[in-house]
Amino acid sequence: MQRYGNRSGKSGVVAYEIGDNFVAARFNSGTTYWYSKESVGAKHVAALKRLAKRGEGLGTYISQHPDVRDGYERKDPPD
Repeated sequence: MQRYGNRSGKSGVVAYEIGDNFVAARFNSGTTYWYSKESVGAKHVAALKRLAKRGEGLGTYISQHPDVRDGYERKDPPD
């Protein structure tokens, strides 16, 4: 995973991983949520990729879009 830019300094997202068909976001709780084209759709995955790379708005986007927030493919508990 790559460290999230967190330009605002207020994000709960600390790291992310981008694949062809998914974005994974690790939150400061240590939990990682996986969002795929199958689970949330290509439009949302494209937006998540863009925001992750920009380092701004990823957590907000996830929390403000219920179909993304509740549509994760899998959730990995903290190590």
